[in-house]
Amino acid sequence: MAQQEQTPTSAAALDRLLAIMSRLRDPARGCEWDLAQSFATIAPYTIEEAYEVADAIERSDMPALKDELGDLLLQVVFHARMADELGLFDFADVAGAISTKIEARHPHIFGGASDPGQSRETRWEALKAEERAAQGASGAMDGVAQALPALLRAEKLQKRAARAGFDWPDPAGPADKLREEMAELADAVGPDHQAEEAGDLLFAAVNLVRAYGIPPEDALRAANRKFERRFRAMEALAQQRGRQFDTLTLEQQEALWTDVKASEPDKPA
Repeated sequence: MAQQEQTPTSAAALDRLLAIMSRLRDPARGCEWDLAQSFATIAPYTIEEAYEVADAIERSDMPALKDELGDLLLQVVFHARMADELGLFDFADVAGAISTKIEARHPHIFGGASDPGQSRETRWEALKAEERAAQGASGAMDGVAQALPALLRAEKLQKRAARAGFDWPDPAGPADKLREEMAELADAVGPDHQAEEAGDLLFAAVNLVRAYGIPPEDALRAANRKFERRFRAMEALAQQRGRQFDTLTLEQQEALWTDVKASEPDKPA
């Protein structure tokens, strides 16, 4: 009877990946492209792979999720290998640091402390605030990564301010502010002033959406999906009617938009 192939353990699989990266970065026998990389040149790939993980999850594509998680893990291994070569830290240090952090953030599970009875978010943010203070943070805005997508960073900055008490009590305040910023953008003169007011408008929109308890990033992703779905449907409908979509007038395109919306199942527009 043929011997059944054994599935490698997690440790063996990880050791293999670490060995592959070590070989790729070997100065004498490695890959020219991998050897030429640095933290800065690899960072965009790291961000891209994280988005591809999120995309696979959104599509409920589990085979793709497995592959994308592997691509993301490779990024962690790549950065750790470059740091190891510089004598800064290695992969074991990375894994050890996150293990220590997670244990410290769950003292009621790993440390024998009693459950404080707070919400997870309240408890988590309090522990992270303690960590930031221990690392020398002096203000509420410290530690919000500059490289975050702008929409997500705006939400995080506003949440930090809200925890310090700087927030409207209900949506009426941010709604008024949004209208104010719309007027200021309309009155702005010159590209620099317009760009500044446009940023203020977007920031105010994030604040209003957040006031309703809706994650702005999730809301905009959903809106993007809806717009894309409807636009594709408009193109298909135009083709069915023997027309090329981009040759239609705006009024004709708007009519198609209305037809597409009317054809969708009853739900909020």
